[in-house]
Amino acid sequence: MEWLTKFPHMDDDRLRQLKKIIDEGFRSFTRAYGDAIEAFFDPLQFFLIHAERFMTRTPWPIILILIALIAWFASRNWKIVAGAIGTLLLIGYLDMWDDTMKTISMIFVCTVLSIAVGIPMGIIMSRSDRFQNVVNPVLDVMQTMPSFVYLIPVVMLLGIGKVPGLIAVVIYAIPPMIRLTNLGIRLVDKDVLEAADAFGSSNWQKLKNVQMPLALPTIMAGINQTIMMALAMVVIASMIGVQGLGQPVLKAIANQYFTLGVFNGLAIVGIAIIFDRVSQAYGRRLQRHREIIHG
Repeated sequence: MEWLTKFPHMDDDRLRQLKKIIDEGFRSFTRAYGDAIEAFFDPLQFFLIHAERFMTRTPWPIILILIALIAWFASRNWKIVAGAIGTLLLIGYLDMWDDTMKTISMIFVCTVLSIAVGIPMGIIMSRSDRFQNVVNPVLDVMQTMPSFVYLIPVVMLLGIGKVPGLIAVVIYAIPPMIRLTNLGIRLVDKDVLEAADAFGSSNWQKLKNVQMPLALPTIMAGINQTIMMALAMVVIASMIGVQGLGQPVLKAIANQYFTLGVFNGLAIVGIAIIFDRVSQAYGRRLQRHREIIHG
């Protein structure tokens, strides 16, 4: 009756051999193409380094003014602007300014990269059901795979550093950007598209002048979710060399420093709230603009 209590499985030697073949194949791929892949990401490293230098070397009053202006432009709400400034002042007062700036620069680069890749992918998915059926399972895997697992192939290919961490964060955070871009374009009213066709609009004109403006609030929701997921990945990415607020949290876990972990964790929460409130307010403004223009 052992077969009822013990699930049948592959022979141990065969299973061990299968894992060995896969591991050796990936190592061979890494040795053959690792340098070329690393060179491919050099522009990304350049972008990340200069973004971090700008955030850490620019005088803090200028950074505060820039963030306040961005928050005001996006939200037109003094409460959100005051909340963002107050949160950053408190973070700086508790001596977490440099780490916070490094984290913000990382999130900025991740968001730009996610938008640059995610929006075109979402547009292609919205135009092709076949492509959507192929990509959706991949996005399901990306969203459900444990975040630690992303670090293994990235580190094997690129080693430890900022770029591997950035790639791991983007892989974890980009699915909402792709899904919500696809959803936003697909939800555009067919009557509006028929009217655009009646006026002789080309596919590009429909996309640029009709579908993208009407889908923008949904796309903004995708950007918001991408930022939130990128921030959630910051601590895990610190394990492979990503500097910022994640490293003190990791140090606090390793050495049981309660206050250090809580303070830096709350700083991450503060940044997340700033990004969330500003992006949501901007999305609501776009939604109101859409209702005024299109009734």
